[in-house]
Amino acid sequence: MSDTDNDKPKLGARAPLGLKRTVETGKVKQSFSHGRSNTVVVEVKRRRMIGRPGEDTGAPVQDAAPPPPAAVAPPPPPPVRRPPANETAHERQARLLREAEEQRMSALEDARRREERERAEAAEAEARRQAEKAAADAAERAAAEAAAAAPPPAPEPAPAPQPEPEVARAAQPKAEPAAPAQPVTLQLDPGLPAPRRFSPVARPEIPKPQPKPEPKPEAPAAAAPAASQQQARPLPTGTGAATPRRDAPARPAPSRDRKGDDRRQSGKLTVNRALNEDGGARARSLAALKRAREKERRGHGGPREPQAKQVRDVKVPEAITVQELANRMAERGADLVKALFKMGMPVTLTQTIDQDTAELLVTEFGHNIKRVSDSDIDIQLDTTEDDDGALQPRPPVVTIMGHVDHGKTSLLDALRGTDVVRGEAGGITQHIGAYQVTQKDKSRITFLDTPGHEAFTEMRARGANVTDIVVLVVAADDGLMPQTVEAINHTKAAGVPMIVAINKIDKHEANPQKVRERLLSEEVVVEGMGGETQDVEVSALKKTGLDELIEKIQLQAELLELRANPDRPAEGTVIEAKLDKGRGPVATILVSRGTLRVGDVFVVGAESGKVRALVDDKGRQVKEAGPSTPVEVLGLSGVPMAGDPLQVVENEARAREVAAYRQSVITQKRTTSAPASLESMFSALSAKQAIEYPLVVKADTQGSVEAIVGSLHKISTDEIRVRILHSGVGGITESDVNVAAASGAPIIGFNVRPNAKAREIAERNHVALKYYDVIYDLTDEIRAGMAGELGPEAFETVVGRAEIREVFSAGKHGKAAGLLVVEGVIRKALKARITRDDVIIYQGEIASLRRFKDDVAEVRAGLECGVTFSQNFTDIKAGDFLETFEVEMRERTL
Repeated sequence: MSDTDNDKPKLGARAPLGLKRTVETGKVKQSFSHGRSNTVVVEVKRRRMIGRPGEDTGAPVQDAAPPPPAAVAPPPPPPVRRPPANETAHERQARLLREAEEQRMSALEDARRREERERAEAAEAEARRQAEKAAADAAERAAAEAAAAAPPPAPEPAPAPQPEPEVARAAQPKAEPAAPAQPVTLQLDPGLPAPRRFSPVARPEIPKPQPKPEPKPEAPAAAAPAASQQQARPLPTGTGAATPRRDAPARPAPSRDRKGDDRRQSGKLTVNRALNEDGGARARSLAALKRAREKERRGHGGPREPQAKQVRDVKVPEAITVQELANRMAERGADLVKALFKMGMPVTLTQTIDQDTAELLVTEFGHNIKRVSDSDIDIQLDTTEDDDGALQPRPPVVTIMGHVDHGKTSLLDALRGTDVVRGEAGGITQHIGAYQVTQKDKSRITFLDTPGHEAFTEMRARGANVTDIVVLVVAADDGLMPQTVEAINHTKAAGVPMIVAINKIDKHEANPQKVRERLLSEEVVVEGMGGETQDVEVSALKKTGLDELIEKIQLQAELLELRANPDRPAEGTVIEAKLDKGRGPVATILVSRGTLRVGDVFVVGAESGKVRALVDDKGRQVKEAGPSTPVEVLGLSGVPMAGDPLQVVENEARAREVAAYRQSVITQKRTTSAPASLESMFSALSAKQAIEYPLVVKADTQGSVEAIVGSLHKISTDEIRVRILHSGVGGITESDVNVAAASGAPIIGFNVRPNAKAREIAERNHVALKYYDVIYDLTDEIRAGMAGELGPEAFETVVGRAEIREVFSAGKHGKAAGLLVVEGVIRKALKARITRDDVIIYQGEIASLRRFKDDVAEVRAGLECGVTFSQNFTDIKAGDFLETFEVEMRERTL
C-alpha cells in the first residue's frame, strides 16, 4: 500500500485500519445528499526502515511486520453521535441502519486484524525453526569438510576444542516440525538477533519493491527469512476495491537455495537430499543404472560385428495381410509398407495382398517363399492302413434298420434286457441310439438303433455308412414297406452285409415265407432260397430266436475279420449331437480307430474342443474309449452336425485354426450366390411368386433338426413354400423369439421348451409357440397351416354356352344381344363372360334375360333369347360367344 492510498478517506469504518503503527490521526468530514454528513477518522501510516545490526537504515523498505500483540494500542472508542433534534422517522431509521452497518464492519475489521496477528506469529515461529535448522545443517557440513581436510593426527592427540554455544545448540537433533497446512509469509521480528550463518543461503536478502509481483508457487521451506514482506492489506470498505479472501495465502518473494538454483522444493529434506550432500542431484533409477552399465560395457567391448541375416522359409497363402506377412518374415511392417510404396502400391498394414505381390516382397527381403493354399489348413482324413502288427480285433458295429413300427427298438431291448420303447414319444424312435451289449462269452457287440419313419432318411443312410453289419427287421404280418425298401437300398449303397430278422412271428397272421418271397423283388435272396443273405425268425415280445440272431452276427463278424489299431490318435463319427442344459454341447461319437481319452484335443466338423468327460451308453464316466465304442463326448465349442468326422489333433491352436477354416467355408457357401443363368433366373422369379411360410425350428438333437427341416421342405409346393428362418439345437431362447417376431413366424419346438424370459417376450410380441414330440404330428399340422395360409381354392364350372347372332339397340346408350343357346343353360343369376376369338372381352353379370319380351330365369339349349349386360357394356358383335359359369370354393389341401 502506497502513501497515496493511505491519504484517501475510508468510508464505513468506525475504527482506524492498519497494524496500529500510527503517527498521526485526523478527521475528515464528508457531505452527502439530502443534507446528511459524516465524520471519518483517518490514519496516516509511516514506513519502517529495517536493516542489519550496525548497518545504515536510510534505504526505504517495504512495510514491516507488525510488533508483538502486546504493543498494539487498543482502537479508540467510536465517537458518540447525538441524533439531531429535528430528525424525522425516516432519517432515524436510516441512521440506525447506518450505525448497525458501521458496527458490523468494525467487528469484521477487528476479527481480520486478529487473524493477521495470529498468522504473523505462526510465520515468525516457523521462520525461527527454519533458520535454526539451516544453521544446524551448515554446521554439520562445515564439520564434515574440516574433518576431511585436516592432516593426520599426531601421536598424542590434542583435546578437541569445544564448539561455540550457538553451533552446538544448532547441531543438536531437533524434532521435525509439521508442515503448515497452507503456504504462509515468513517474517522475523526486527528485535530478534540474527543467527550465526555458515552458508550464503543463510544471509537474508531484501527484495526490491515490485509494482506487480508475478504469482509464485509455494515458497521454499528452507529459504532464509526475508527481511520484510508486504502484507496483503484490503482496501477500506466503500472505495470500490474488492476485499481479498482472508484465507488466501500471501505471495512470497522468490528465494534461492544454498546452491543458487530456483528449485521449488530446494529446502525440503528428502531421502535423496540426506544421502547426497550436494542436494541437487536426483537419485538414478535401477533401470538407468543398468542402461549406463550396458553402455559402458559396449563401449569397452568395441563396435559390435554386424549379424548375418537369417533366411526364413515363409509360408504364403493365397491372400495375406501385410502385417501377417511381416510377422512371418520377422521384418518390420513399416519396411514392407515402404517397399510396396516404391512398387507403386500405397497400402496399409491391415490391407490384404495377393500371393504374387507377397512373393515379390519375400524375395526382395531375401527369404524363401513357400506357396500354400487355404485348403492346406484343413486336416484330411488319414486313409493310410495301419501295420498288421498293430491291429487288434474290435467289436462289430451292427445297425438295426427297417420300417416304422416293425419292432426294431423292441428287438434291441430284448437283446439288451432294457425297455427303451416305453420312454419314446408316440412309440416311435426319432433319434439314433448307440448301445454296446456284452455277451455271455465276454465278447461285445455295438448296436445302432435308427428311426424307421420316412422323415429320417438321412439318419438311416448315416447309420448304414458307419456300420459293419445291417440287421433288417421286417414284420412277419406286414411284409415289406416303403422304408424297408429304402433301408435295403441304403445297405446296398454302403456295401455292407445284411441279416434279415423276420419279427413278430408270434402273431397269428404272421407269414415268414411270404416275406422271403417278397424280398426277391428287391434282389435280396436269403439262404433258405439259395442266396447268401442270412435270415432268422425272431419274436421280440416272446424273446424267441435271439440267441440264433447273436450267433449269426458273430459269424458274420468273424468272416469280416474286423480289426483296428487302438494305439493311435482317435478318429470317429458323430452319430447324434445335442445341446444339454447342464452339460453344454454333447456329441455321441462312434470311435472307428484309435483310442479317445479324456484331455484329448479334437476337431469335429466346424467345431473344436477338448475332451472334458466321456460317458458310455449306461451313463457311467470312462477314461477312454477304444475302437467300435460309442461314447458321449463333453467339452465341445458348439453342436456339430450329425455325421461329421472327429479327429484328434496335437494342440488347441491347431484345432481352432482348422475349425475356423471349416466355418469360413460353410459361411462362404451359404452367402455366395450361384452363377446366374436363364433357368436360374426364371426359377428365382417363380420362387418369388410363391408365398413364403416362415418358421423357426428348435429340436433336442441335430438329427431331429435335420429330419424336420427336410420334411418341411418336402411339403412345399409351387404356391407356398417353407422358409426356415433359423434352426438349431437346444431350448427356445430370447434370440429365437426375436427372430420369429420380426417376420411373424411361429416357433416349432420339438422336445424342447422356452425359458422364462423367452416365454415372456413371446407373449408380449404375440409369437406362436408350437410344441411337438412326434414328427408326423408336426408335419401334418404345418401342412394344414400352410393350406390355411393359401385360403380356399376356387373351382369354376361352365353351366351354359350361347352364340350371339344379332345386336340390337336398347335404350339411349345400351345394346342387347340376340342369342342362340348352344349347350347347357343360360341363367340370369350366374356370372357371365363374352369371348371373341377365344379372348375374354367382358366378364360380369347378365342384367336381363328375355324370351319373346318376357323376363325369364333361364333358357335351355336350342332356344333363342335376348340379353343385356350390366356396366353398360356395348362392345358386342355377332359371332361372339357367351358363357355362364359358377364358382365353387373348396378347402385347399397340400
